[in-house]
Amino acid sequence: MFSKMPQIYSASWSGKNYSLSLCKILNMEYYPRTTDKLLKDRLSAFGAVLIEGPKWCGKTTTALQQANSVIRLQDPDMREAYLTTAQTRPSNLLKGKTPKLIDEWQDAPVLWDAVRVAVDDRQENGQFILTGSNSVDNDKIHHSGTGRIARIKMQPMSLYESKESSGEVSLKQLFDDKEYQLGGEVSSMTVNDIIYSACRGGWPASLRSDDRTAQLSVARVYLEGVLEEDISRVDGVRRDPAIAEAILRSYARNISTLAKKSSMIKDVAAIMETCTQNTFDEYVKALTRLFVIQDIDAWSPAVRSATSIRRGKKRGFVDPSIPIAILGLSPEQLEIDLKTFGFIFECMCMRDLRAYSQSLGGKMSYYHDRYDLEADGVLHLSDGRYALIEFKLGSDEIEKGAQHLLEIKKLVKEYNEREKQIRLREPDLLMVITAGPIAYSRPDGVHVVPLACLKD
Repeated sequence: MFSKMPQIYSASWSGKNYSLSLCKILNMEYYPRTTDKLLKDRLSAFGAVLIEGPKWCGKTTTALQQANSVIRLQDPDMREAYLTTAQTRPSNLLKGKTPKLIDEWQDAPVLWDAVRVAVDDRQENGQFILTGSNSVDNDKIHHSGTGRIARIKMQPMSLYESKESSGEVSLKQLFDDKEYQLGGEVSSMTVNDIIYSACRGGWPASLRSDDRTAQLSVARVYLEGVLEEDISRVDGVRRDPAIAEAILRSYARNISTLAKKSSMIKDVAAIMETCTQNTFDEYVKALTRLFVIQDIDAWSPAVRSATSIRRGKKRGFVDPSIPIAILGLSPEQLEIDLKTFGFIFECMCMRDLRAYSQSLGGKMSYYHDRYDLEADGVLHLSDGRYALIEFKLGSDEIEKGAQHLLEIKKLVKEYNEREKQIRLREPDLLMVITAGPIAYSRPDGVHVVPLACLKD
């Protein structure tokens, strides 16, 4: 019915033009995203904005809320014409009402430089929105776009975006108000509810149906697409889906751990008979470019000594539903295997914190030293503030997590007393995120927050 319709829909009423997204035409509910405000702010400050992130996370739908015209490079009816035009006269594709959305721009990398030139020529902000489901090699573009094209990395939906978190606890307020005390804010989600949400994932498509089987199938279909098509299309190199699956399976078994690359290669080799380091690295690079894998770097302050910090990457995914799908797990299985879900819960918390801290320039890392003192997450803001965070599924682990955070804070303070010239900033926030029902602030300053109470 809609295959021959134009790519942007306009209605006229009282002399005003209104751009309507496909969601509105089909009377579909749009779930507001944390990216919405950030996109608006970036469009007011830059000539163009790139939204990148995994397929199906909602980039195009979000961009359509603010775009006034659009071209979809993957539209089968127009794809050949678009690509031919991009190679001969790319500026022709940039005509139209602004902001103009160029969906899946990486299919015609020449458009990057065309957009940059157009921004320079027009000298106006808010001209273009680009979306992309995989990053592009630098040798395919001639300029980074710095100063012209702002970047936004979009995540799958957080619990607040999917309207499951109560949102009674604001991450920003926890940072901004030192006197802020939590006082019994309540989560409406049980542990089993959170398990189900992790299995379903943060994919907007999973919310279009009330059918449980349909919701849980979205992550599996997404994974099939990555293995059978995207892993080879990302850079035009033909790759074996079986090897990609074996690597993702090893990643999933080692999720939220500091598993060494050498041990993971052995895991894959045990399945595929052989897997060289070069092969492993090539596949991991492709999966990272597709925003499937999202490893976490170490935060390495020398609070004890330079050699005491574990600097390896913590293994992670962009969404908890991916490791669940690759391992073939169900909500029922995870309900009786909470130890396994504890690692997946950490991945879920990382996803939500990335979304909530987006407007604050948030970046996630972790701390772990050879004495097994750890902070599961360290959330750094663009202004230098940071939070030490532990993720604990059950209430019996909260005390242990809180003590870890207090010990790291103590080490930073002791370091500053020794080193008068090069001082470390002390943590601005200590937080234990749980799957429990109630939020509260401890007398020692550690905030205990259910994941299903958080918002940006």
